[in-house]
Amino acid sequence: MGILSGNPQDEPLHAGEVFHLWTHLFETKSFLVTLQIMLNHTGDHDLKTFIGDLTENCITQEGQQSEAILKENGIRLPPAPPDRPKVQIEDIPAGARFNDPEIALAIGRELKLGKLMGTYITGIAIREDVAQMFNDFNTQRAEYEDKLLKLTKEKGWLTPPPLNLK
Repeated sequence: MGILSGNPQDEPLHAGEVFHLWTHLFETKSFLVTLQIMLNHTGDHDLKTFIGDLTENCITQEGQQSEAILKENGIRLPPAPPDRPKVQIEDIPAGARFNDPEIALAIGRELKLGKLMGTYITGIAIREDVAQMFNDFNTQRAEYEDKLLKLTKEKGWLTPPPLNLK
């Protein structure tokens, strides 16, 4: 029985797993602050609800799971940017405020980029628990992408590329 057989949690992380777990946690913490800012900027009730759900049931959980693995393996955690205070949308000058369609587009982009990175990490992982964790992240992000796509269509925020109607 080799060092990489048996219980995956007892196996050491390799350098790539450590780097990408640490980077994922750092980026997740930053994205959580970005979501706080976007929540301050949105005026649409449905988008606010989506951002709150995404924050609590997806991104926060990803951060907690990544942090737990890093802690269990004695890896120093990345810093977190400070939380942003809640503000009223009326207090943000119109020229400085993000519009709801821009917020939806930015969140969609972050979900897609996270899935790409998660797929890469799954591919380099040799610990089954790390690979499965990022597979789960991808599945959950895909579900949120679907919800966001439906929301952007319902609100008329989707700008499609030229459509082939022939």
